[in-house]
Amino acid sequence: MNRSQAFLVLAIAVAAALSVLIVLPFIEYVFGALLLAYILYPFHRRLEPHLGEFVSPIALLAASGIVVLVPLWYIIQSFVRDLQQIARGETALDIPEIEAQILDLTGVEVDLAFQFELFVESLIEVLFGSVTNIATAGLQFSLGLALVLFLVYYLLREGEEFVAWAHQLVPLPAAVTSELFDQIDRMTWGVVIGHISVALLQAVIAGVGLWVAGIPNVVFWTFVMAVLALLPLIGAFLVWGPAALYLIALGDVTAGVFLAIYGIAVVSMVDNYARPIVIDQQAHLNPGVILVGVFGGVYTIGFTGLFVGPITLGVLAATLRTFEQQYEQL
Repeated sequence: MNRSQAFLVLAIAVAAALSVLIVLPFIEYVFGALLLAYILYPFHRRLEPHLGEFVSPIALLAASGIVVLVPLWYIIQSFVRDLQQIARGETALDIPEIEAQILDLTGVEVDLAFQFELFVESLIEVLFGSVTNIATAGLQFSLGLALVLFLVYYLLREGEEFVAWAHQLVPLPAAVTSELFDQIDRMTWGVVIGHISVALLQAVIAGVGLWVAGIPNVVFWTFVMAVLALLPLIGAFLVWGPAALYLIALGDVTAGVFLAIYGIAVVSMVDNYARPIVIDQQAHLNPGVILVGVFGGVYTIGFTGLFVGPITLGVLAATLRTFEQQYEQL
C-alpha cells in the first residue's frame, strides 16, 4: 500500500467513525426507514409508471399513514389508558380474590395493586428511560418520524441506484454478488414480512380466545401479545398462559381450561406451523438464531432491533454460506 492509498484508507476510516457518531442518536429511525422502504418498494415499482417518481412515494407514505398509523394510534390510546388504569389500581381484575387464593395456597400475603404499579413504572423505564424522559422521548420521536418520512421518500425514489452502487462496491464476481444479494433479500423478506404477519395473526387469534373466556382489557393484552409474538418459541403464551391460570384461580375452571386448550391447540399451532412455513423457508434461519437476534437487537438499538437483529445475523449467515461455496470452488 503506497502513501496515497494509505491516506484514502485513513480518510475513509475517520469519515466512517464520525458518520457513526452523527447517525447513532437516530440509528433506530434510520433502520426503521430502511425497513419501511424495503416493504413499500415493490408497491412503488408498480405505482411509479402511473403516478411518476415524485408522486408515487408520497402516495405510498400517505397510504401507509392511513393503513398503519390510524389503527396503531387507536391501539396505543387504548394501551396507554389501560396502563393508567392499572397504575391507579383501577382494573377489571378481581384482585382481592386472587390475593386470597394466593394466601390460601402459599400462606403469603401479596399486594397485587402495588405490584401492578411497579410493573407500569418498570415498563415506562424500559420504554423511555424514566418518567421524566417522556417529554424528551416525545421530541426525539417527532424528529425521528420526520427523518423516517424523509429517508423513505428518497429511498423509494433512488432505491435502484443504491442497490446498483452496492453491487459495484462489493469486490466479488458479479454472479456471486447477485447470489449473495438474492439470499439476503429472501432472508430479509422472511424476517420482516413473515414475523409481522405471523405475530399479528397469532395475537388476533389469541385475543379472540381471551375475549371468549371473559378476560378484561382484551385490546391491551392483544397489543402486548402482538409484540411478544415476535419472539419465537415464547410468543403469546406469556399472556394467555397466566390468563388461564387467573381464571382457574377465580374458580372459573371451565373458562380457564377452555383458554388453556385453545392456546395449546390453536394459538400455539400458529407459531408451530405458520412460522416455519412463512419465515424459516424464506429466511433459512434457525428459530434459536432468530430469538438471539431479537433479544440482542432490542437490547442494542430498541424496537426496530426486533427485525434488525435477526436480519444482521441472517446477513452474516448468508455471507458465510457464500464464502464456503466460493472457498470450496477454489
